[in-house]
Amino acid sequence: MVNKQDFRKINDNLWEIPTSFQADMKVPVWIFADEALLEDALGDLSVKQAVNVACLPGLVGRVVVMPDVHQGYGMPIGGVMASRVPGGIISPGAVGYDINCGVRVLASEISYKTAKPYLNDLATALYRNCPSGVGEKGSFSLSAKELEEVCERGSRWALAKGYATDEDVERTEEFGCLSGADPDSASKRAKDRGKGQIGSLGAGNHFVEVDVVEEIFHPEAAEVMGLRSGCLALQIHCGSRGFGHQICTDFVQDFQLAVINYGIQLPDRELVCAPIESEEGQAYLAAMKSAANYAFANRQILAWHARKSFQEVFGDKARDGNLRQVYDIAHNMAKIENHIVDGEEVTVCVHRKGATRAFGPGFAELPAEYRDLGQPVLVPGSMGTESWVLLGTETSDRLSFGSSCHGAGRVMSRAKAKREVRGDNLRKELEKEGIRIRAGSMSGLAEEAPQAYKNVSRVVEAVSNAGIARKVARLRPVAVVKG
Repeated sequence: MVNKQDFRKINDNLWEIPTSFQADMKVPVWIFADEALLEDALGDLSVKQAVNVACLPGLVGRVVVMPDVHQGYGMPIGGVMASRVPGGIISPGAVGYDINCGVRVLASEISYKTAKPYLNDLATALYRNCPSGVGEKGSFSLSAKELEEVCERGSRWALAKGYATDEDVERTEEFGCLSGADPDSASKRAKDRGKGQIGSLGAGNHFVEVDVVEEIFHPEAAEVMGLRSGCLALQIHCGSRGFGHQICTDFVQDFQLAVINYGIQLPDRELVCAPIESEEGQAYLAAMKSAANYAFANRQILAWHARKSFQEVFGDKARDGNLRQVYDIAHNMAKIENHIVDGEEVTVCVHRKGATRAFGPGFAELPAEYRDLGQPVLVPGSMGTESWVLLGTETSDRLSFGSSCHGAGRVMSRAKAKREVRGDNLRKELEKEGIRIRAGSMSGLAEEAPQAYKNVSRVVEAVSNAGIARKVARLRPVAVVKG
């Protein structure tokens, strides 16, 4: 086990486990957290998992852990690692089962005052129009050829079909499409699961949420993003559904043999991996990119449904240009990037699992309007609590491989939350606070109770004080749709 005394305190928001802690560590572990959040992290196996990750071959710099960290499969959720290209490894468990789970935020000019009498109708329309639930079918049933097109084109497939605007695609990470996707690298089982789920929300911690922009901290950035104080915004949180889950499942199984064939010593079997330049590594990367593009298209279709819902409820007040995309960003991904490590620019495969890209000003792949500001970072809260819009910073590259937190982070397992919280009581409590709830399952609602999560504003304060993100706006929920 790892204890608090095993850390070296670098500053009030950064702690290090040096390589001297364990003989097989290749790089140190850095944890961005204040003292209370650090103690939360020590409450499960997440820190030990980060130490295990630091023992993998081919890593550079450090393993980075965000303040919303919690225990995951192999690598903790809220973890970031970078392996050298070539010469490093790629690991499905260090990306996660929900490949390109991510968040999209759209901004509205409709004031909360205007919208308040209609919020029940809006919540009902969103619940009706955005399919949700475990195994739930999506908006379309794709043919095999159409699924290939989704995997290869991502948001651009949705644009060609009339479900996206040019601005939507521009304001999406990687412009909504990772090059190099190969749907033939995905199994038939994965494809069968993916054909019927495009345009669906799923369950678990996924949601569609209507918010009010409650406070603005960076007026210039908020203006460019279209976030206006007192007006509605919309968040969509979901990923690649059964398609991505099956791809991860398949490659975790396949890589059990790869680690033997390549003589890779693992501290934990859940961290199975393969050399990134190997046939197996390249096959996973191509399949992962296919799932990532599927997820970009999935959130785009849900955004189209959300616009339709706003138009049904608000009519002319929700004209086509009203729900403007702020940004769409992934938080379960492996990507080839260049970063400065120990003063040298190196090409690496950055695995972000429960962490978002947070590149600073000047990044060429941002839309022109964001280039001088930095990349938007979207941090949803737990149901019933505030959410945040941040910006990446100039210092995030050297500190965290250009990464930041992705949410609040669990402190209570789903099973424990269901034991301690009654979904029907929680719904009543949230509705007393003015939050309209639409959910298909009361037990599913209990799993996502706010008390099962850390304080998201404390998490944001930690990354802000550490210098890897800066605050733009705080959002308050007024309607939540859950699977």
